[in-house]
Order: sequence, then C-alpha cells, then structure tokens
Amino acid sequence: MSMNWPEKVIFCEVGPRDGLQNEKTLLSVEQKAALIEGAADAGVPIIEVGSFVHPKAVPQMADTDEVAKKIRRLPGVEYRCLVANKKGVERALASGITKVKLTLSASESHARANMKKSIAELLEGFKECTAFAHENGAAVSGAISTAFGCPFEGKIPVAKLVEITEKFMELGITELSMSDTTGMANPRQVYDTASFMREKFPAVRWFLHFHNTRGMALANMVAGLNAGIIRYDASLAGLGGCPFAPGASGNVASEDMLHMLREMGIETGIDLDRMIALARQLQQWVGHCTDSSVLRAGKNSDLISRTEAKKQ
Repeated sequence: MSMNWPEKVIFCEVGPRDGLQNEKTLLSVEQKAALIEGAADAGVPIIEVGSFVHPKAVPQMADTDEVAKKIRRLPGVEYRCLVANKKGVERALASGITKVKLTLSASESHARANMKKSIAELLEGFKECTAFAHENGAAVSGAISTAFGCPFEGKIPVAKLVEITEKFMELGITELSMSDTTGMANPRQVYDTASFMREKFPAVRWFLHFHNTRGMALANMVAGLNAGIIRYDASLAGLGGCPFAPGASGNVASEDMLHMLREMGIETGIDLDRMIALARQLQQWVGHCTDSSVLRAGKNSDLISRTEAKKQ
C-alpha cells in the first residue's frame, strides 16, 4: 500500500490552554501573552489562547479574559478559546475573541467527571451557546474528547462518534476535532476511524488532537496523515493533560510534531527554531522537564552542523 502524504499541514498551538490547564505553576498574564504572541510570530496560524470556564474548576485559566485583551493580534491568525456555556461565550466576545470551541466527550462517564453533566444535558446547553455566538458574529468549532478511548469505559465505538458528529452538525458546527484525551489511541485505530469519519462526513473540517501518554502520538499522527487529515493540535514543550482523566499526560510536543513534518518534507509555514526557543522558555517558566524529544536531543540538522564544524 502506498503512503498518502499531504503537501501541507495546518497546525494549531494549544499550549496556552490545554498545555497550561494541568500545571501547578501558574503563569502570569504577561507570560501567557508572550507565549501566544511568540507562537503567532513563528507563523502558527491557529492558537487556542485559553478557556472561559469557572475559575474554581480550572484555576489555571482564571485570567483568560485579561490574556485575550492583552495579546497583540496578527492579521490572518485565528485566536480561539474553549467555552463550556453561554456565560463563557459572553466572556469570550467581551474580550475580543471571535471563535469559540465546544467540547463534548464521547464517553458518558468522562462527560460527568469533566462537566458534571450528561452528554444530552451538555448538548442542550450547546444550543444556547451556538445560537448566541452566531447571533453575535462569532464562529463555533467543536471537539469530541476521549474519541479513541476512555479510562472509565474503554474503547469508544465509532457509532458513538457518528452520533455526536451528527449532533454537532445539527447545531451548524462543521469544524470538529477528534481528541485522544487519554492517549489510548493506536495507529491502526486512528487510520480506520479517521478514514471512516472523513468519508461519512465530507463537509466536516477534521482536526486530530493527540496526547503522548503512551508514546504513540507521532505514530498516530502518521496514521492520521495517511487517512487524509491535514489539521493537527499540539502543545509547546509537550505540556498538558486533562484534570478529569486519570493518567492523562501531556499533548504531543509542538516542536516534535513540527520537526517530524519538516524531516518528511511536509510544509507548515512555521519557523521551527523559534518554536523550539519558545518551548525552552516555557519549560523554564513551569520549572520542570517536559516530554519533548527535540528539547532533549535537538534537531537532526543540529547533528549534521556539529559534525561539519568538527571537520573544519
């Protein structure tokens, strides 16, 4: 079977939200703004700047309003935020955010652990969110969390993903992410699921969102690429994890993903060196080592440069 490689991948940086939401160290508004602006300056086309949720639930995101108002915004860059209810949409709009994202778990158990509501209750609330957002000129995207596996329920049937996708589309949401929240996905599962969902829902712009909990995130991305998915999330320095999913460690590191794509000759339009420098800075801010192979070992081209220097 021949491999199906795209010429370009569309990349979204989720570090300012998903990366920081599980960190014990709380970054300042200024640090978060510098992180977002640095990613935009490096050429990242989509940045998830934070979430508008109750500060008691996720204290790391309590200052998202201030961050969103402070950041210098570049034309052509999409700045989006996660919301959980109409109040979140109102806060997003008031802070100048024009794209919000609604997340729904594919697992009933995870939905209740995460949002304290059933899937049906959450969908009912999403109707109000999307109506208010659209009335006020804001775009809405969606995400299906625990799309490949749940720590409470195990593997998620594809029929469940179909059901939730149909519900999102009924709300007028046609940009969706399948998120491996707990890092339970495997490449064959990703390929089969992504291929099926692309074929069944050709009008949907699909993203894939992988956590590297068991070291399979990049392999899963390769499977996604071969299934025809060209949009991916990742987090600088490999930070992240779901506070409501036991054992869910960080997202795949942005610099690891971007390095792999560059080595494969797949364009992203992003300055890898600037992203590596930003990831190193972020690692210093949170004060601990993170799951990033490129930060540990450097780029392939660094080895070649050192070898050439020794010859001279």
